[in-house]
Order: sequence, then C-alpha cells, then structure tokens
Amino acid sequence: MGSFLDINIIDGPVVLGFVVASLLALAYLVFRRVSRAIPLGQRVPRAHPVRRWAIIVAIGASGGAAVGVLVLVLTEVVFNVFGLPLDPDTRAWVVCAFAGIGVAVVNLGRGRWWRKVIAAASIALFVVTAAVGINAGYGLNPTLASLLGVQTAPALAVPRPVPTPRASATPGPPKPLWQIWHAPADMPAVGKMGTVVIPATASGFAARPAYLYLPPAALVANPPPLPVLILMMGQPGGPDSSTRYLPTLNQFAAAHRGLGPIVLTVDQIGSPTKNPLCIDSPAGRVHTYVMTDVVDYVRSTLHVATGRVNWAVGGYSNGGECALSFGAKHPDVFGSIVDISGEIGPSLGSVATTIRLGFGGDAAAYTAEQPLTIMKANRYTDTLAVFTDGSADSYYGPEGATAEAAAKAAGMTTARFVGQGVGHRSDAIVYGLPMALPLLYPRWGLEPVAIAHQTQ
Repeated sequence: MGSFLDINIIDGPVVLGFVVASLLALAYLVFRRVSRAIPLGQRVPRAHPVRRWAIIVAIGASGGAAVGVLVLVLTEVVFNVFGLPLDPDTRAWVVCAFAGIGVAVVNLGRGRWWRKVIAAASIALFVVTAAVGINAGYGLNPTLASLLGVQTAPALAVPRPVPTPRASATPGPPKPLWQIWHAPADMPAVGKMGTVVIPATASGFAARPAYLYLPPAALVANPPPLPVLILMMGQPGGPDSSTRYLPTLNQFAAAHRGLGPIVLTVDQIGSPTKNPLCIDSPAGRVHTYVMTDVVDYVRSTLHVATGRVNWAVGGYSNGGECALSFGAKHPDVFGSIVDISGEIGPSLGSVATTIRLGFGGDAAAYTAEQPLTIMKANRYTDTLAVFTDGSADSYYGPEGATAEAAAKAAGMTTARFVGQGVGHRSDAIVYGLPMALPLLYPRWGLEPVAIAHQTQ
C-alpha cells in the first residue's frame, strides 16, 4: 500500500494519465449513437436527434462551466477562502472540470444503464483529474499519500540523544566548526531525512509527524554540536513538503565537509483544512506547541549547538508568517529568521473573517499578533532576517517587501531576494532556502565569513 501511495503525482505520468482518461470519458459522453442515421455528406435536419443531442451537450457543458465560474467568484472574491488570487491554470482546471461534470449530468437520464454508470464515474474522474492537475501545478504534495494526508514516510532513527543545556547564552566552542572539524573516513556522503514524532506534552496540539534532516556530520560516532533550523510549511500542505529541500541540504553539506544544520520541519496547522494562525486559541495551542514542545524536543533529543545565534526559525507562506512571528517574539531563542514568501500576518481570508473566527471578535488581539506590531514594539540587536519571494508572486511579494522594511526599521540585519519568474508555488520553496543558507552558514560558524554568498 505504501508503494502505491508513494507514487509521484507531480513530475511523473500520473497527471497525463488522468487527463487522457478524462478526455476518453468525455468523448464517450459527447458522442451518442442515435436511431436515425444521416447519409454521409447530408446536412443534419434541425429536428434530428443528433442536433438535439448536440444542443443538450452544449447546454450541459456551458452550464457546468458557468457553475465553475460561480464557484471561483464565491471562493476568491466573495469569501476569499484562499487568502490570495488563484493562478490562471487553477481556474482553468476548475472551469473545465465543472464543464465535464455538466456533460456527465445530462447523460445520467439518457441511454442504457452502462452509459449512466460511466457518466456517474466520469464525474468522480473529472474531479480527481482537476485535483491532481491543480496539485501538480502548485507542487506542494509530491505523492498521493501527501495529497490524501496519509503518512507513509519511514521514521528516522535519531542517533544517540544528547541532552543540551537550556541556557541560550551558553558559549559555543572557542573556534568555529569550520576550523576545528575533521570529517571521519566513515562519514556518510549524504544526510538522512525521515519522520519523527514530537510529544505535544505542554500544548496537546494534534500535529502530524515532523520531518527531520540530519546532515552527514550528525551521523558519525562523535558528532559535533550543529546549528538547528526549525521550519514550517504552508497551508494547505504539511511537513512532507520539506523533502523538496533535501537536494539543497545535501549539496551544501557536501561543499562543507558534511557540515550543515539539523533541520526540523514541524506541523503548525495540524491538517490541510485547518489554519490555527500560530497562536494559542480554541483551534489549537500552536504557540505553546512550537515554543515549548518543539523547543524542548530539540534540546533534549538532538545534538544541537547552544546559543541563539545557532538557532533559526523559518517557513514558507503560512509557515513564513509563523516564523516571522516566533522570531520577532522570541529573539532570545532564535537569532535568525527565514521568511519564504510568507504572509504578512495571521489570516483566514479577510480581516473581518480572521478577527471573527480566529480571535473571537477581538480586534485588539488580532492587531497584537501582527508581526509588524510585534517588531515595532521591540528593538533587535544581532538578529538576521532573510526574506525571499518571486517576481511572479504579485500578492505575497509586496508583503515580503513591507515585512523586510519593518524588520530593518526594528534593528534586524535583513536581506531580501526576489526570484525572477518565481510564483507562490513549490518554486518559491525551492528558490528560498538556497538563497538563505549562504548567509546562515558563516553565521553558524560552518564557513568563514569571507566566503559568504559564494555557495549558491
């Protein structure tokens, strides 16, 4: 079962297969055998069944497409369900799916029983095809298991738990790791990634398993204390989206004698259909989960370096906003922030909806949780904040620019990178981290400061 669910549904032939199947089903539903044959080359009479059937199919397709457009207007414009405009190809998938459903519906009351069965099955086929196509466009759920929210990734055996002192000001080694580290001969060539379960002891938050990356240097008999990067992904989505980072993390580790950060991607939403806004609320005590349960897990289970400079928090989209919020609230824990195409504040769509559903109608509480509000009320020294977004992201790109300006005004050392042609999809994920790591590696003592920016 696991191997079936682990099939690639983004880059492989799965999307093409569904499209072909849908086109074949649509062709069957459109072309219907009628009792009165027309001689070849003769014009079809106005009252002939063929003409009537063509009109019925056209009405079904256009009616279905109209329903699709209405759904888009309601979700995007009226209720702002997704918090941002949908991309053109997503809209096309939705309209085409509803047009196909319209054709299937007009077949349900006509023809033999098998035609009705095929029509009913086609409705499901058109919906699944659109879902797979939209998912492939965004690229956030690489497998069927990921799309369905089923966990199939293997658990990662964490080597030799080494408790780390809680004192964030504990000094590190007298020299940076890049100077004193000598990779042993039996060190693996690449790191390992797998799932770990973080006990929600303090929060009770129902989080999905986290994804943990251990670089090669963490897999040797006597590993050095390494920096840690806590990541959060977008909504919808989940920690498994971090698998997109695996090649980048291994590439950087290979260029630095196996040295790299321990990367822990946690689940701050609990479900693809939820958005607890990274606060403690009736929807989930996410702040307590991340800042107590996750932080305690890292300190007690992973061999990480102490000191706030060696700790970073980051994320994409919803996770980017959460990272900016946590980093702004807790500069004593996190010395660096990586905001990849992040939202500028907690959002459930419109401001009014967010205040009503997320904050129980308390507008003051909503304002207090805005990262811009938090940063304005504080002064930061020695905090690095990296912001990345894409030139094709007309919604979150400007928000990233605003957040970066606010962070700089609050005293943070900031950097912003804009990827040409990058949108608000998996391309933003793939683009963001490689831009931040060259700034983080020297800060973590994994490479000399003088060669920063050389590793891209």
